[in-house]
Amino acid sequence: MSRDGLDTRAIEQWSATNKAVSVGSSTLHQNLGYSRHSSTKHAQHPLLQRYRPSHAMGDDNMDMSNVKIGPDSHDMKLPRDPDGVTIPAVSLTHDEGGYKVYKRRFFGLAQLVLLNVVVSWDWLTFSAVSKTSSEYFDVSEAAINWLSTGFLFAFCVASPAVIWTLNKGGPKPSIVACAALLLVGNWVRYAGTKAKDGIFGVTMFGQVLIGFAQPFVLTAPTRYSDAWFSDRGRTSATAVATLANPLGGALGQLIGPMWATKPSEIPNMVLYVAIISTVACIPSFFIPSLPPTPPSAAFNVTRIPLTQSHCNLFRTLEFWLIFFPFGIYVGLFNSISSLLNQILEPHGFSETDAGITGALLIFVGLAAAAICSPVTDKHKHHLGTIKVLIPIVAATYIGFVFAPEAPSVAGPFVVAAILGAASFAILPVILEYLVEITYPMSPEIPSTLCWVGGQIFGAVFILVENALKAGPDADPPRNMKNALIFQAVMASVVIPAPLCLGLFGREVRKRRLEAEEQGRDRGGAGDELTPEDTNGNNNK
Repeated sequence: MSRDGLDTRAIEQWSATNKAVSVGSSTLHQNLGYSRHSSTKHAQHPLLQRYRPSHAMGDDNMDMSNVKIGPDSHDMKLPRDPDGVTIPAVSLTHDEGGYKVYKRRFFGLAQLVLLNVVVSWDWLTFSAVSKTSSEYFDVSEAAINWLSTGFLFAFCVASPAVIWTLNKGGPKPSIVACAALLLVGNWVRYAGTKAKDGIFGVTMFGQVLIGFAQPFVLTAPTRYSDAWFSDRGRTSATAVATLANPLGGALGQLIGPMWATKPSEIPNMVLYVAIISTVACIPSFFIPSLPPTPPSAAFNVTRIPLTQSHCNLFRTLEFWLIFFPFGIYVGLFNSISSLLNQILEPHGFSETDAGITGALLIFVGLAAAAICSPVTDKHKHHLGTIKVLIPIVAATYIGFVFAPEAPSVAGPFVVAAILGAASFAILPVILEYLVEITYPMSPEIPSTLCWVGGQIFGAVFILVENALKAGPDADPPRNMKNALIFQAVMASVVIPAPLCLGLFGREVRKRRLEAEEQGRDRGGAGDELTPEDTNGNNNK
């Protein structure tokens, strides 16, 4: 016995456990993808500060079976004495609820916003001045449309690499990859336009490279918000980063016609966009990778492996009920953004009128999302919001059939504003709801697949709607009335799908929210959560 009356062997065993935890915490940081700490910082880390005995150890028969530290697990449990009293689990937690968020998260979020703005601006550079661009390159407007269509198909080609990058490396490698592709693509595109009379093929190649870049940042917001934000701010963070993408499109539609009023100004327009994109890309290489500690208990769960996630996802009915309306509405939005100038021009509207209509579509939408997203974050009524807004989105596409025939530009302005408000308000809500019901799958998997669906539908819709354009003998010539009717039909067909969520005895669970509530109930010991805590079918 020691001089304090404690068994010497128990003290030695406790000391050995303390050393194991010290080593194990370093392993845990590596497994979670967090940066290494120096020995001084490591000793101050909340993981070790929370390590305290819950009672005096007066028995030398301590049960060590619960000590579990290894490279294949995120769990770390401490010894339990023979009386069944468990020593508090080591946890990567502190502050309210046991977890902490860091101010540096806004640096990475701001960079996501910048990249999403410039990649969308790059996409619609030529669409906003389609007639002027066709004259400069001496090609048809249908060929100019291929600059948008090829961009969307490139998104789909790059998506498998995007899923792997986000799943294995996290948000930063994905952001860096996007920045590199944007830098190369913009300057290749400028070289194509600067050449004498323009080389359309080189410009198309640069546009495709930029298309490869887009999925690396457009699908990253849900992964980034999951890694850096708690449940009190995730929907808002996803909204800010995701909706920056159409903001870039609005800037392109608004500013492009001002920079290129005649064919000879096309190279300068592309040069200005390339300079802006270059400046926006540079900070990407300096953003932090992951926070020092997790933002919530949900982030601590070991995620379902990548290959198994796809199998589980494709067997989930709720995923398909979201996938098709999401993909079709994103596709319709992409097509109407690309063809807006060609939709309005036959009715006497100018490229500037079309640019203002596109800007209203997006800026009013951003304002609506700024209101809707924080409210959804607070009340967690994702499904109710979706069911209310889906019919409104469909109704505005029906309204667009008649908007170009209005006697003034006020008609397109009003319909575009309502369409933007409903579409933008619902977009981040759907993305976050999808992550909630597919948890513990990694967030980038369902969101990337939905975005791929949107790009495929968008590319196909552009081709179909271009084929539906009226001929030169129509009244008015080359109008797109049939294309707008096609859009209205497609928007209406998918209304029932999201309205069926939660019906027919299928209770849709918000798994990630459940995991976080479990973590709070355990006093922040989120590292004890496992996939089994939240796994199962969506229908109870």
